[in-house]
Amino acid sequence: MAVYRYGDRIPRIGQGAYISDSARVIGDVIIGTDCYIGHGAIIRGDYGTIRLGPGTAVEENAVLHIGPGEHSEIGERVTIGHSATVHAKNVGAFAVIGMGAVLSYDVDIGEWTIIAEGCVVPNGMKIPPGSLVIGVPAKIVGDVGPENRTYWLWGKQLYVDLAHEYAAKLEKIG
Repeated sequence: MAVYRYGDRIPRIGQGAYISDSARVIGDVIIGTDCYIGHGAIIRGDYGTIRLGPGTAVEENAVLHIGPGEHSEIGERVTIGHSATVHAKNVGAFAVIGMGAVLSYDVDIGEWTIIAEGCVVPNGMKIPPGSLVIGVPAKIVGDVGPENRTYWLWGKQLYVDLAHEYAAKLEKIG
């Protein structure tokens, strides 16, 4: 695990969480139980606070950061896709942030919202719960339906399971 103190800011890691040895968790970061922090991910709480709810997945090469003295709350079982950049102040429970998406400063994402791959959510935008969001800049184009929720509950459980399996199965062999 690559977990770093930054001055008096010390990460706190919940039980059952997996953090890749190539990820970087720095400073005032609270990682909930059963989270998955993928290879190459960076979570920087060097001068702000970042809190990840239980069962959240931060996939490979994602970057989470927040401004000086600010707080970023990432809810329960959020999926942050590969190479996403998150500076948001709030990402509600069960939200999905697509691969390569960008959430700028002071963004507020409602629960069960899906932000599409490559979407750019500009500074200060507030997205209501259950929205389907696409584009550059972001545009709400619909609502998240029951079929989306069913699929994503399955996908989120995969990462909770993976967090537990990595601890038992991942072995460096070279």
